Amino acid sequence: MLPKTADIVIIGGGCMGTSVAYYLAERGAGKVLLLERERFLGMGSTGRNAGGVRYQFSTEVNIRLSLFSLDVISHFEDGFGISAGYRPIGYLFLLTTPAEIAMFKANVELQRRVGVPWVRYLEPDEIAPLVPRVNLDGVLGATFCPRDGLADPNSVTQGLAKRARQRGAQIETETAVIGIETAGGRVAAVITDRGTIATRTVVNCAGPWAATIGAMAGVEIPIVPLRRQFFTTDALPEIPRDHTFVIEFATSLYFHPEGAGLLVGMSNPDETPGDTYAIDEEFHCKTLERAMYRLPLLENARVASQTAGLYEVTPDAHPILAQARALAGFYIAAGFSGHGFQHSPATGRVMSELILDGKATTIDISMLDLERFAEGRLVREMNVV
Repeated sequence: MLPKTADIVIIGGGCMGTSVAYYLAERGAGKVLLLERERFLGMGSTGRNAGGVRYQFSTEVNIRLSLFSLDVISHFEDGFGISAGYRPIGYLFLLTTPAEIAMFKANVELQRRVGVPWVRYLEPDEIAPLVPRVNLDGVLGATFCPRDGLADPNSVTQGLAKRARQRGAQIETETAVIGIETAGGRVAAVITDRGTIATRTVVNCAGPWAATIGAMAGVEIPIVPLRRQFFTTDALPEIPRDHTFVIEFATSLYFHPEGAGLLVGMSNPDETPGDTYAIDEEFHCKTLERAMYRLPLLENARVASQTAGLYEVTPDAHPILAQARALAGFYIAAGFSGHGFQHSPATGRVMSELILDGKATTIDISMLDLERFAEGRLVREMNVV
């Protein structure tokens, strides 16, 4: 039964919402209620995620979010009773211009300084032994971190949700939020298609639809949904299952083992905002063409499936992790620009601190406020795939 009141209402039941629910419930935050409009948790961006996890980012805050989150993910079974499917196959960024070389060398220095000693820069002759079947024409260098890799978004989401429930959080699916009431400059209630819940605290974890939820509360949030698509192949026995995750940075082409084959994707620079899951066949062909150039043996493979999902994109490719200054009690944890799943554990932790203590102490997220966009304080992440 949908309650009539709650201390904290979380909107969105993907990896982000379940993480926030877990960390709040773990701290005894009172009556925590998570609302998800779909029948099952994780059916939005979480369920259409390629599963990458990495330390290789270009800003300190993202690296610190990775350090906390990957520690949780790599030991997930110990804390949550289910494996996160963590596979440290490594991320290999292929670099093809002098500007990329300079930027990634600086990134490696930052990553090591912040606490990622495993990352290293590779000269061209050091790359080929890692990926002997990859065409390295035009590649001037690379960076590699062996502890980057893959994990399973669904397992993480379900594990977080289970523990959140065990600690007293209530999770309601098939419950769509249709309005937010405010009074006296703060949140007063959440209106759903099943009834109204009086509350003084809302956490917007709606991902690509975060701006829609914000508009219900009169809060403008600069997050837009952008389609990203990938495909999987049938069996490719020539590619070992521990083959590294390869990314051609200039084009954002990437591929990694998936099942008995490969998962292959690429970002469309001409994609326009929208929440469609339809496959763009023309761009699929461009992706396939580029993929066969870098990995010629793909010519022998068959496309087994195609998937489209949504990135939740901000102007600087960093999330908003903050309370809106204009509306007390309205918190936002969205806008990860493709990096949400891998940063969900840290986000749950810091949001619980922000809500309950007034400040995040595990990681400094003060620069990720909503108002930075209007005030011209963007924090640009350059390692976007």
